[in-house]
Amino acid sequence: MHLVVVQRILGLLLMIFSLTMLPPILVSLGYDDGAHPAFLTAFGITLTLGALSWLPVRRQHRELRLRDGFVVVVMFWTVLSATGALPFALAEHPRLSMTDAFFESISGLTTTGATVIVGLDDLPRSILYYRQQLQWLGGMGIIVLAVAVLPMLGIGGMQLYRAETPGPMKDSKLTPRITETAKALWYIYLGLTVACGLGYWLAGMSLFDAIGHAFSTVAIGGFSTHDASMGYFDSTAIYLVGVVFMFLAGINFALHFSVVRQKNLRVYWQDSEFRFYLLLMVLVVLATTLGLHFNATHETFHENFVHGLFQAVSIGTTAGFTTAEWHNWPGFVAILLLFSSFVGGCAGSTGGGIKVIRFLLLIKQGMREITRLVHPNAQIPVRVGDKTIPPRVVEAVWGFFALYVASFTVMYLLLAATGIDLMTAFSAVAASINNLGPGLGNVGANYASLHDPAKWILCFAMLLGRLEIFTLLVLLTPVFWRH
Repeated sequence: MHLVVVQRILGLLLMIFSLTMLPPILVSLGYDDGAHPAFLTAFGITLTLGALSWLPVRRQHRELRLRDGFVVVVMFWTVLSATGALPFALAEHPRLSMTDAFFESISGLTTTGATVIVGLDDLPRSILYYRQQLQWLGGMGIIVLAVAVLPMLGIGGMQLYRAETPGPMKDSKLTPRITETAKALWYIYLGLTVACGLGYWLAGMSLFDAIGHAFSTVAIGGFSTHDASMGYFDSTAIYLVGVVFMFLAGINFALHFSVVRQKNLRVYWQDSEFRFYLLLMVLVVLATTLGLHFNATHETFHENFVHGLFQAVSIGTTAGFTTAEWHNWPGFVAILLLFSSFVGGCAGSTGGGIKVIRFLLLIKQGMREITRLVHPNAQIPVRVGDKTIPPRVVEAVWGFFALYVASFTVMYLLLAATGIDLMTAFSAVAASINNLGPGLGNVGANYASLHDPAKWILCFAMLLGRLEIFTLLVLLTPVFWRH
């Protein structure tokens, strides 16, 4: 364990992260909203902390080993969330406690989209912009980690894509070729963001709203600049732009990379995870639309379809944008949508949840066990497409699922123990661990009504979900710290 290497990287990360305070300062000065002192102070504190960490160890150029990688990944989200909370805590409006500021910051960076702020429409423009930017940066971090870093640490859904993923996959140390992979992913992410922003702008959003919502759409974050979320715009064109880009952002970015490199759209259809992802989306859209139609939730079938389509894709990909108060929809529809977030996006996407490929493997493994009951001596491999999945990967998926269920249960019980009603507790944990955002019950619109202990439990849930369970829990085991 090379703590000096971790300290050096952390110092660099903080110094780079301090630069993200500069765009909101420009927005604040441009709109003259008076919020720039909070960002200037946050910039100074973050830069100083980064410099103090980096300067004493700047000449330590040891290789980053496996254990160091785990620590860096966890520190990336925890430390940046803490410093990211500074503008919220220092700003005059909204006046947030440290708990609320940290909750808002970690919700942004993990692209969860759960908010404790009420009255978004009245906030300074720079604070609104900063919330959206946090999600965008978090989304980029997720992509680089999921596709380039986590597979090398031997975890994450992208393990299954070792053969196809660009760049090397050595397990002993993190190699310089990661930068090439990260750069390619960055271009795709940036291209999607620009296209999404243009789409929103052409569909009728103001330039400020178009940029802000493009940031949180491509990051599958769900933060909005309005309390009514997407429902504020009341525009079918805007909803459809959102649906397209949420769906695209829920696809494995390594697959986008392959399509761009091979200049062939058929690469999407050749991918088993993509086909299953598309099938699940279509089924949830159909069920939601029919559920709304038969309950006459909206006046016309067209309205039921548009809202059903948007909410199914938004909740299914764990984006969490809303066009209506979906938590007040008929019980079957609301629960179906919440359960769809457990599957979430594809591995290597900005989506949360268990991930489509893991869900597909769990089903295939279940079917194999049923076949084994009939043919006890048969050797039946688990196959995805034309690829046989190694037993080690299948075991890892079951291990992930077991830890996921156990973690969910413990946090659900903890929330219930603090006096929160069961529906609110269940959906709050589900929305946090799946990085979804809006839940049911008292957390349908926002999380402002929860007390501080509940917010800290949910912060842990967001981090656990974003770091694919193993990455965070491995640091809590004694064996990790033994030499």
